[in-house]
Amino acid sequence: MEIHHSVKVGEGVKIGKGTVIEEGVVIGNQAEIGMNCIIKKGTKINQGVIIGDLTILGKSPTSNRKMARRPSTTLTELTIADNARIGSHVIIYKGTVIGKDTFIADQVSIREEVTIGESTVIGRQAMIEPKTIIGSNTTIQTGCYITADTIIEDRVFIGPCCSMSNDKHMASGKGLHTGPVIRSGAKIGNNATLLPSIIIGENAIVGAGAVVTKDVNEKSTVVGNPARYLKKDSDN
Repeated sequence: MEIHHSVKVGEGVKIGKGTVIEEGVVIGNQAEIGMNCIIKKGTKINQGVIIGDLTILGKSPTSNRKMARRPSTTLTELTIADNARIGSHVIIYKGTVIGKDTFIADQVSIREEVTIGESTVIGRQAMIEPKTIIGSNTTIQTGCYITADTIIEDRVFIGPCCSMSNDKHMASGKGLHTGPVIRSGAKIGNNATLLPSIIIGENAIVGAGAVVTKDVNEKSTVVGNPARYLKKDSDN
């Protein structure tokens, strides 16, 4: 175990063998950190947070000349709110905020400048790209790919292995990158694909395996490839 002398550790904290905690980290009361974790400089872990083994928190992003997105050089430190649960082999980058009582399963990757609300669930091996906003009481299940610049509001359900994109021109360098917007209460079935910039309306349903190329009206259901209306709000 290696803990920098500047680290502030609350009461009743448990830290596993082999864990490295860098300068300026703050750990709240009753937090638990597993074995062989790396907690990077300045990370704030609030009270009651539980972190699994072999997890990296507060990682700084890197890039090369080919990458279209250059990471910010002025990122804030990672903050994890009260009673959040972080699994094993998780990587969460700087500039991100995890809300209280949120659950992050094993092998999840969450990039920089992501905000996740309260009591949300991020399933095993999900990938959350930069500058994404995820609301409260939302569930994103196993193996989902959430592209950068996506907005997912409160009480959304996203089934396993869904995929989203934010580039209409596929690496051409043209246009802005804009991910989907998923409004409150929407439900997305397993293996659905959401293309750039589309809006899924409140309480809409996207069927399993659908490829959504256009906006979906609120309280409506779409299925198929390309997605078509099975039921519109006007049918209610």
